Amino acid sequence: MDASMFRKLHDPGATVPALTLTIDGQTVSAEPGDSIAAVLLRLDPPFSRTTPVSGSPRTPYCMMGVCFECLASVDGVASTQTCLVQVRGGMRVERQHGRRALTMAAPEDAVDPRDGMQGGVSP
Repeated sequence: MDASMFRKLHDPGATVPALTLTIDGQTVSAEPGDSIAAVLLRLDPPFSRTTPVSGSPRTPYCMMGVCFECLASVDGVASTQTCLVQVRGGMRVERQHGRRALTMAAPEDAVDPRDGMQGGVSP
């Protein structure tokens, strides 16, 4: 595939200021009001994540927050529904590959659910 089948349509003669954001380390132009998912659809390839089991690429689908196919990491926050987030200048977006990595708290920072004390040690 040489280019995405999605493109932005404009009113003739309209000038719209461009924003720049970074997707997978590459600078991309967008316009105020665009969702991140819409920007991803205009890229080649137009996927936002890969599945945890088979690694197949998934593309934003419903564009209204129902299907969860548009998940990506936005400004360090994994599994963000990109169809619900409007672009801002300087955003960092990364496509998610496979399952989301969870960060576990260090044992000394852990909170014991029985008493709410840090370190899991009761007084």
